[in-house]
Amino acid sequence: MEDICEGKEYSFPNQEEKTLRLWEELNAFETQLKRTEGKPEYIFYDGPPFATGLPHYGHILAGTIKDIVTRYQTATGHHVTRRFGWDCHGLPVEYEIDKKLGIKGKSDVLELGIGNYNEECRSIVMRYSQEWEKTVTRMGRWIDFQNDYKTMNPEFMESVWWVFKQLYEKGYVYQGLKVMPYSTGCTTVLSNFEAGLNYKDVSDPAVMVAFPLVDDADKASMVAWTTTPWTLPSNLVLCVNANLTYSKVRNKTTGAVYIVAESRLSQLPSTKTKGSSAAKVKADPAKDAPTDNGAAKKGDKKGDKKGAGHVAEQTTAPVDSSTYEVLDQCKGIALVGKKYKPLFDYFLAFSDTAFKVVADNYVSDDSGTGVVHCAPAFGEDDYRVCLANGVIQKGPNLPNPVDGDGKFTAEVPEFQGRFVKDADKEIIAALKANGRLLSVGSIMHSYPYCWRSETPLIYKVVPSWYVAVEQFKDRLIENNKHTYWVPDSVKEKRFHNWLENARDWAVSRTRFWGTPLPIWRSDDGVDTVVIGSIQELEELSGFKATDLHRHHIDHVTIPSPRGPEYGVLKRVEDVFDCWFESGSMPYAYIHYPFENQELFERNFPGHFVAEGLDQTRGWFYTLMVLSTALFDRPAFQNLICNGLVLAEDGKKMSKRLNNYPPPTDIINEYGADALRLYLINSPVVKGEPLRFKREGVYSVVKDVFLPWYNAYRFLVQNVKRLDAEGLEPFKPLDRAVLRQSPNVLDRWINSASQSLVTFVRQEMEAYRLYTVVPVLLKFIDNLTNVYVRFNRKRLKGRTGDGDSRVALSTLYFVLLTTVKAMAPFTPFFTEGMYQNLRLALPEAEESVHYCAFPEVESEMDKRIEQSVTRMMSVIDLARNIRERHNKPLKTPLKEMVVVHSDTNFLDDITGSLGEYVREELNVRNIVACNDLLKFASLRAEPDYSGLGKKLGKAMGLVAKEVKAMTQAQILEFQKAGEGTFAGHKLGFQDIKVINDFKPPDGVDKADIDAAGDGEVLVVLDLRPDGSLLEAGFAREVVNRVQKLRKKAGLEPTDTVEIFYDVHENVTGSDPSVLKRIFQSQASYMTETVGSPIVASQHLPHHAVIIASEEYHGVAGGSFKITLTRPALSFSMDLLSDLCSGDKACAENLTVVLRSRDPAKLRSEVSSNKKLKVAIDGLGEYEVEEGKHFFFSVADHVRARKV
Repeated sequence: MEDICEGKEYSFPNQEEKTLRLWEELNAFETQLKRTEGKPEYIFYDGPPFATGLPHYGHILAGTIKDIVTRYQTATGHHVTRRFGWDCHGLPVEYEIDKKLGIKGKSDVLELGIGNYNEECRSIVMRYSQEWEKTVTRMGRWIDFQNDYKTMNPEFMESVWWVFKQLYEKGYVYQGLKVMPYSTGCTTVLSNFEAGLNYKDVSDPAVMVAFPLVDDADKASMVAWTTTPWTLPSNLVLCVNANLTYSKVRNKTTGAVYIVAESRLSQLPSTKTKGSSAAKVKADPAKDAPTDNGAAKKGDKKGDKKGAGHVAEQTTAPVDSSTYEVLDQCKGIALVGKKYKPLFDYFLAFSDTAFKVVADNYVSDDSGTGVVHCAPAFGEDDYRVCLANGVIQKGPNLPNPVDGDGKFTAEVPEFQGRFVKDADKEIIAALKANGRLLSVGSIMHSYPYCWRSETPLIYKVVPSWYVAVEQFKDRLIENNKHTYWVPDSVKEKRFHNWLENARDWAVSRTRFWGTPLPIWRSDDGVDTVVIGSIQELEELSGFKATDLHRHHIDHVTIPSPRGPEYGVLKRVEDVFDCWFESGSMPYAYIHYPFENQELFERNFPGHFVAEGLDQTRGWFYTLMVLSTALFDRPAFQNLICNGLVLAEDGKKMSKRLNNYPPPTDIINEYGADALRLYLINSPVVKGEPLRFKREGVYSVVKDVFLPWYNAYRFLVQNVKRLDAEGLEPFKPLDRAVLRQSPNVLDRWINSASQSLVTFVRQEMEAYRLYTVVPVLLKFIDNLTNVYVRFNRKRLKGRTGDGDSRVALSTLYFVLLTTVKAMAPFTPFFTEGMYQNLRLALPEAEESVHYCAFPEVESEMDKRIEQSVTRMMSVIDLARNIRERHNKPLKTPLKEMVVVHSDTNFLDDITGSLGEYVREELNVRNIVACNDLLKFASLRAEPDYSGLGKKLGKAMGLVAKEVKAMTQAQILEFQKAGEGTFAGHKLGFQDIKVINDFKPPDGVDKADIDAAGDGEVLVVLDLRPDGSLLEAGFAREVVNRVQKLRKKAGLEPTDTVEIFYDVHENVTGSDPSVLKRIFQSQASYMTETVGSPIVASQHLPHHAVIIASEEYHGVAGGSFKITLTRPALSFSMDLLSDLCSGDKACAENLTVVLRSRDPAKLRSEVSSNKKLKVAIDGLGEYEVEEGKHFFFSVADHVRARKV
């Protein structure tokens, strides 16, 4: 393996750029696809975005989820085709061109020419495609941009035609006149689900209007309340509820008489209320929120709400007796048929059937006045009620004085050319001038806006082509049951509710840039032909189409099947709603059924889709509608629905507000992997919102990648150490051999890595991406802070070369397994690590992304995994006790008792794990105990927060019985796992058992303390022990040495020699203890720092000093530590003897040997440790390592002792 830099010098973004170049050299994605050909197909549908805008965090999140799942499925033995798709048609594109060309309406387009207009649209469709490809690729996502699909391609459009014809032949298509959400900004009808995509809190006028009854003895007026004054010129009837009670009241001041619902009398303006004509009405959020039915419509039960919007319920109160007197009361049915004077005279032609009171149950008394004004062209219920009461007839002949741009027509000359919402004030002024206005105020409510043009929607009667979704709504609900969603709650609640309220879908749009409806009709409407393919069009018309857009086929006619005398059939002008196109994607992207029939039919429904929460009313819905209508099956099997990514302040991310960091900034600073892991380790993958924080991405680098990298670097350093020491190069040992390792931590980390693989497989099969990162985080923490930390001596070779290679091989394969398991999540980091790791394996794959996902290769040792977990709890608890009593780890303690009921764990903690615990906690002895009552008294406390709601008034009695439990009863409860208290059965989750520490008899509380976590209890003997003091001081010396190494910038694998010098003549200092420590604790210090600490008297004059520092106050003395490069040491007497007593010759020999490279010198020493050295003019001398010279001072000193 190649050497690598320190973590602080490692640039994740730069390394990712290198990895991108590697993938390009390997042609990695295409190679992966070729290598997996013939394997079972995994069908993934990629929802097409518009390329008219740049990618944002929402796109990056969804793309990351898709990439992780498809990489995983590839690694588990599937062939996964991944083609990027583009949504090319519809309002987003047309809206951009309208802005560019200054187009205000349909007439402007016709003047320009549909062909010119459509080609302008085509020219910008892929405006940002390069930016998309760059961002998607930089995020590490593997997807095919070269073989992408576009909804504007003839093949895609032809499949859309086929889908529509199938629906038509099944009887699911009809043309109808309905009141629908209408975008004046885009001059087209919208579907109900589109109307629910963009609600805003806005202020609208709220007016109360009088409608004088004809021939009423008291000259009474019906009073209606509305938030859409612009609909009043089109009023035809007033609607009441036949079963409600209505009151006739007189204003004592003005004498005016009004009729409203009895329960709404308080809403009449009061003379006591100053400024009532401008009263503000505050909306009730609970009643004013958007519903799953999309925008509320005029005539909704909540009151008189034209166009859209949810209106607040107003408080019901008794009539103001100082202002009004009640004259009479009657049921609503008694008002039916009464005629009233029209507000305006625009539609007097309808007088025979209109301007009367009708009744319908949709009218309620929870808001408004209990009287609803109806304008049939602008409210769904209005239209229905007027039709049912014979006010209007089916067909286009009804008051509809609003054009496609939302402006009044010549039918209402006073307001002609005014945008309806802008005309509100003028209409209110006209009502006031005519004496019809009772009050005017404003209301804050949630109102739907066009998701594309950001203009307020209105409801408007329009002719449209519909898919009769309500006919098969029950099948939609049933098919939804056969899909798997993450999170499940979105499927069972939000999506299920939406399906339950599914409405017929208006799929036609009076626009230009889209897939044209393949409907050809005769002028008299008798003949209708729906075309399902290019070939069928050619057969019927003789025209061979190569482009299916309007300007290429609008001229095409089809002879009438009734004969030439009936003329020809012409195509209807409309195009498809672009949601119909994206809902057809599973068929159209592979040009089904014209191509790929076997591929589709063997793999439908698709395996996986993923998009944001907003698509429950968008793409997810249209996929389900069309697949159910076509095949009575869902379009997909598995779905991940992510939430919204918000700015840190909780608001929507906005370029204008500049409240979020651009994605490129985050990627360039922290890397794409960090951003990927941050996003999927958040609530957003569970359908919840995420407040994006830059610090969160940094935390992933700090808490995940750097510890992971450091563990990997420690392996590389010690592999390189073998080379530096002239040992046999590293070659990983066979895994079967490693599984038999006697070392408990080897067995533990092998088992833990198998558990990680098992868990990741399990969670990925369940599409729970968000559960993986916390487990990975814990695993890496265990790898670095348990396995590497506790095995440093082994990994550094201090326990022998054989044992070191076992530890290194274990660490190697654990890292390799982790890299393969995490490759779908962090494709860059794992690739970089894998490229180095694979150098140690023959015939390794060229890329980690060619590797199969790790299999579970051996049985997991759950006992040792649990024991190590408990061991770490013991260590944490003991540290807490030390901190409470100001007993630092350098202070050795005599004994620790571990109390637990599991004897296997007690055997492990005192046996195979004992050495690690003793060293980590600096405690000499560990005692096991399985009798909890020896050190603790038990008491039980009920979980008040959880039980209070469940038990109610019984809580007090239950709590009393729980608290009264004896020790024996508590133990019995713990054994059984449940118990009955005051007639209520409770379990572990309801009762908390607390261990109160009880010192043993005869032991002072100050000398002992305990800590527990509800499972294990740790008891620490805090009494000082003189026999342990020297060990504590030795630990302090070691600590100083380690800090000096770090201060000098040394790596853990750097070999140095260490020298000490105890100062003799320092005032107030006693050198004797320190001298004794350096002698008595020499073996411990040598083992810990990896090198003997030698007295400075042996420091050779030629040694290269790296660092030196003096210390005071340790063991009552002062000392100096010096670090040097390893230096040759010589036995000058023996060299002199070798030179026949010639000291100059002996000195020359040391000069020659010191000039040689130590590593080469080691390799030159023969097996008998002898080496021939030639000195010019003096001859050749044979020196022996270990006799005449030594590779370190420590070796020389050790040899002298022997």
